[in-house]
Amino acid sequence: MMRISDTVKHLLIINVIMFIGTLFIGNGNLFYEWFAMYFPKNDAFQPWQIITHMFMHGGAMHIFFNMFALWMFGVPVEQTLGSRRFLFLYISAGLGAVLLQVGLYYFQYVPSYNALLESGLSSESIKQMLTNNETITGVTQSQVSMLKDIYPAYNASMVGASGCIMGVLAAFGMMNPEAKLMMIFLPIPIKAKYFIPGIIILDLISGLTGQSFFSPSNTAYMAHVGGALTGFLIMWYWKKTQFNRNRWN
Repeated sequence: MMRISDTVKHLLIINVIMFIGTLFIGNGNLFYEWFAMYFPKNDAFQPWQIITHMFMHGGAMHIFFNMFALWMFGVPVEQTLGSRRFLFLYISAGLGAVLLQVGLYYFQYVPSYNALLESGLSSESIKQMLTNNETITGVTQSQVSMLKDIYPAYNASMVGASGCIMGVLAAFGMMNPEAKLMMIFLPIPIKAKYFIPGIIILDLISGLTGQSFFSPSNTAYMAHVGGALTGFLIMWYWKKTQFNRNRWN
């Protein structure tokens, strides 16, 4: 059995502690209100959520598969990179995931929000309707349609280590391109250099079209893409510079 590395072990412990907190503190809702990542225009958003959401999960299966992937891919990556570089990669991938997913939300939100302001609605009225999910007197059908368009982005929340883990997975693929990987429901061995880009492409398609292939429909697909892209760029840079000379095999 593969020996667990120090940073991976500590990350596993933190994630499990946070998950337990969602079960026993404030019936879970309070923990999510504090630590899930909300859309920055929403009053529920707090700056620390940019980090804390990476250690939150939406259910037992969610945390199980993420922590299993962290153990499986994180240990060999940490053993190659060392603890500091691995933690930098992990957190950076999580930040890249937030950046791309929230960027998509802004892309969906800003045009309709500006159009609502130009149509005569005040920012306070828009905020009230988006928060309470109910219209106020005098709102036209066109305005209601635009409100419906931006309601999902305004009220979106993100939890999970998936973005971080996708960055780790990308790093693993660059280190071990010939390693053979399999999906649980598709037990066919595929080389990492094909398997990992394939997963990222499917996530990108899902993020752009809303079509879900393997994950639940509420998955933040662009966060997966952002995490993987960040992990790839960091590893590409390290491979081309000092890491290539010092430790790359």
